[in-house]
Amino acid sequence: MTADQTLDPITVEVIGNALSTVVEEMGRALMRASYSANIKERRDCSAAIFDTEGHVIAQAQQIPLHFGSLLGILQETVKRTDMSQLRPGDVFIGNDAFTGGGTHLNDIVFLEPVFYDDALVAWVANIAHHSDFVDRGHAHIFQEGLRIPPVKLYREGVLQDDVMNLVLLNCQVPDERVNDFRAQYSSNRQGLQRYQSLCERYGVAKLHAAQNALLDYAERKARAGITAIPDGVYPFECDFDTSLWPDILHLKVLVEVSGDEIRFDFDGCPDQTRSGLNMVFTVLQACVYLVVKSLIDRDTPANAGFHRPIRIEAPYGSIVNAAPPAAVYSRHDVAQRLVDMMYAALAQAIPERVPAASTGVTVQTMSGINPRTGAFYVYNESMGGGMGARATLDGLDGVHVNTTNSANIPVEALETEHPLRVEAYELVQDSGGPGRFRGGMAIRRKISPVGHAATANLGGPLTRIPAWGLDGGHDGSLSHIEMSAGAAALKERNGVLTDGQSAAVHTSGGGGQGDPKLRDRDLVRRDLREGRISEKAAKEIYGLE
Repeated sequence: MTADQTLDPITVEVIGNALSTVVEEMGRALMRASYSANIKERRDCSAAIFDTEGHVIAQAQQIPLHFGSLLGILQETVKRTDMSQLRPGDVFIGNDAFTGGGTHLNDIVFLEPVFYDDALVAWVANIAHHSDFVDRGHAHIFQEGLRIPPVKLYREGVLQDDVMNLVLLNCQVPDERVNDFRAQYSSNRQGLQRYQSLCERYGVAKLHAAQNALLDYAERKARAGITAIPDGVYPFECDFDTSLWPDILHLKVLVEVSGDEIRFDFDGCPDQTRSGLNMVFTVLQACVYLVVKSLIDRDTPANAGFHRPIRIEAPYGSIVNAAPPAAVYSRHDVAQRLVDMMYAALAQAIPERVPAASTGVTVQTMSGINPRTGAFYVYNESMGGGMGARATLDGLDGVHVNTTNSANIPVEALETEHPLRVEAYELVQDSGGPGRFRGGMAIRRKISPVGHAATANLGGPLTRIPAWGLDGGHDGSLSHIEMSAGAAALKERNGVLTDGQSAAVHTSGGGGQGDPKLRDRDLVRRDLREGRISEKAAKEIYGLE
């Protein structure tokens, strides 16, 4: 009798939960062992397990956008590697958007094969954002940092010093990188050992049969969820702006639902630009999968099975499916907007499930020579803001949303690790889009260098075109940068701050849902009492008497 003939639903569920636990443990191990604040505090990392065919079996609930890199490096590694020469203990790294399966160069993936009884049984992978590449151009990818195709950093468990030295030579903060690399290696080793223990407990045949059953189950759940969406063709288009590019970009999406399948068509989006805004196709996949996963049954397993009823079409060479040598550093700007657009398109069919538009990602980067240590440092943080209001709930305040989902660097950690002072960190009054349900509030964070001159790079999207409201809800507030008196104006997002000068980032607010005059009066009074809205807004917009 074969393994799948004896497989019962309870065993499948137990194995599914075990696999989910393994990837969550991998993510936690990476955060606990990492050196840089960007990983251990902001949690800008992810983990996943793949089967031998390259299908994602389990993905940690961390950064949805990272799935594009995790998916891409495995495909590229298999394509470029003589699999007969693969050995236990081999560890690949990569980051390149066009040859390494990455989505931008700061995100470096560690990929390791899992062997059991001398046979390849799975792959484990993790990804972490390394805040290292600063003071670089973004006209094409050659300016953005070191490009790493899939290469073996470890061969049969032995560190390849020449490869490590090559990578570290191209890093501006090598001590951080080497220690974060060790954390990534350890994370994969934990995942490998956990998976091997599942092989020992259940046997490889039963484990693989359960994985296939989980893929089929996710497909059935996805098809059932798509079937619940009314058939139809739902287009949406909007203008998009960012301080990274001078022109307004007009983005388009068309969502077609037909029975138990759904198609996303991005024909009509602009050509790729000479800026870091461009997305490779795996980023687009990650965005679409996020939208579908969040709108159908949330208990649908996060594996490749739910991808099967989804079709994605995008013109090659466009900003959403870029060709080399396009720059890709700020691909999250367009990615965030596309997610909101897909939600807005589907609001025509399922308005009760869809949020209004949310904040973008405003980036705050400072670097220089740390006067305490004499070493070069990099502080880099992508700032959240206001989530769009939901159909029956306010949007969340001061958070990352959609594809990014990372945390902030606490003030105490930031000031301990960098020669910087946080002078303000607060929610911005009247920044959430008014509505029956209010959009989430934006963040203001003001930072100054201590005892040195720092190079600052500040900016992001939604400086001219705000996050939109739905069903009569108002738009959220715009993002902007505030420089202190005497500080030089930013030129192409860059400037220098001396001791005593400061720069503040105001992120953008989320859009509201519904007529603000229909908002519950007690909620309006509470917002006013807590300083979320001003007296003027309470009276003139919400109609509070």
